Amino acid sequence: MTAAFTHDGAGTDAEQWRHHPSWGAVPELGLLNGEVRCTRLVVVAAHPDDESLGAGGLIATAAAAGLAVYVVLLTAGEASHPASPTMSRHALATRRLAEAERALGILAPEAPLVFLGASDGAVAGVEAEVTASLVDLIGDGRGTLLAAPWRHDGHTDHEAAGRAAAAAALRTGARLAEYPVWMWHRDRPDQAPWAQMRRVDLSPQVTQRKWLAIHAHATQVRPLSSQPEDGVMLSGRMLAHFNAPVEHFVTEAAPEDDALDELHRRELDPWGVDVRWYEERKRQLTLAALPRPRFSRGLEIGCSRGALAEQLADRCEELVAVDRSPTAVARARARLGDTPGVRVEERDVPREWPEGRFDLVVVSEIGYFLSPGSLDGLIERISRSLEPAGTVLLCHWRHPVKGWVLDGPDVHARFRESSLPPEMAHYQDRDVEISVLCPPTAWPDPTA
Repeated sequence: MTAAFTHDGAGTDAEQWRHHPSWGAVPELGLLNGEVRCTRLVVVAAHPDDESLGAGGLIATAAAAGLAVYVVLLTAGEASHPASPTMSRHALATRRLAEAERALGILAPEAPLVFLGASDGAVAGVEAEVTASLVDLIGDGRGTLLAAPWRHDGHTDHEAAGRAAAAAALRTGARLAEYPVWMWHRDRPDQAPWAQMRRVDLSPQVTQRKWLAIHAHATQVRPLSSQPEDGVMLSGRMLAHFNAPVEHFVTEAAPEDDALDELHRRELDPWGVDVRWYEERKRQLTLAALPRPRFSRGLEIGCSRGALAEQLADRCEELVAVDRSPTAVARARARLGDTPGVRVEERDVPREWPEGRFDLVVVSEIGYFLSPGSLDGLIERISRSLEPAGTVLLCHWRHPVKGWVLDGPDVHARFRESSLPPEMAHYQDRDVEISVLCPPTAWPDPTA
């Protein structure tokens, strides 16, 4: 459990951090020389000033290197002085947004500031909406570095912003780097996740620009008035953590996105697969499209609670059904019970792939829940494990899928353009699209 957040405690002195042997000595983050060359930087800030404090040097360095830079501001920070006798929340929001514009103009003059308009202190309540907005902005995230507050920073808004960004990184394939802000004040050096951290070295010019950007947030570094409730939010002791020629980011914590598992936990039958005629009809269309009555070894990717797997089992000598949601896997196992030849596995495909080869692979209503890079990886995995006369069947919703990069037609188009067998059958109506890919020799002979 995260320690309670307080801004006005004594905190840990900056010099204690700088005497730790890992401070400034962790490996470089790498923008242009990392494993994946970055062409774009997207920085998420829960409040105006987060981006300047935690990633101001990264922003300025990236802009100077020619990367496209975007800063996404979730709230206006209107609750920083909740009891102010001199300034309303609206007036404070107006000032803080103007300060954010000035600060970004110092760091990266050409970079746009994207404001999402969440309420200060309530980002956790709109995490799904924030994730969807970030996905829309990022799109195909290969080549994008996504920087966001650390998921364990000690401030509820920072942590919610970090979780939303982590989900967006997983859905888009962006590289994720998380910047601590209040960790430096709250924790001790021996508590930091040094093994997971990377650094960005700042030139003297960038260090100066970052310091100027921080001080552009005047409502936070200076008192609003002489009244006690209008006091300074960022003390000199706190600011000392950020007056340095280096920034640190947490990069090795795996991105997380439990939206689909949460859906299964919240609802017994999220898509109504057992009660809606649409779902039953779609399964019958899927089964009717198969070119053979029986298959030796089938694989269903994204089996959810096992409704389609239950019927595929009658068409396969052996069936492996996989899903990355632990809740869905548990329900599929309960549904399928001791059905002969069926095995249900929790796997995060394409990274975790079942062993062996298959003469049938079914990808139904799951392709758009992958990032573009992961979908390409899925196609490659299928290609390597498909028997020479094997069949790939795709079935997807045709309408836009909010919060993810791809939709059904995108998924089918990528499969058609791959090195997999050609599309031998295609069905499409207003809502659903089905494609069957297999060698021509595997298609049934109408005269036989």
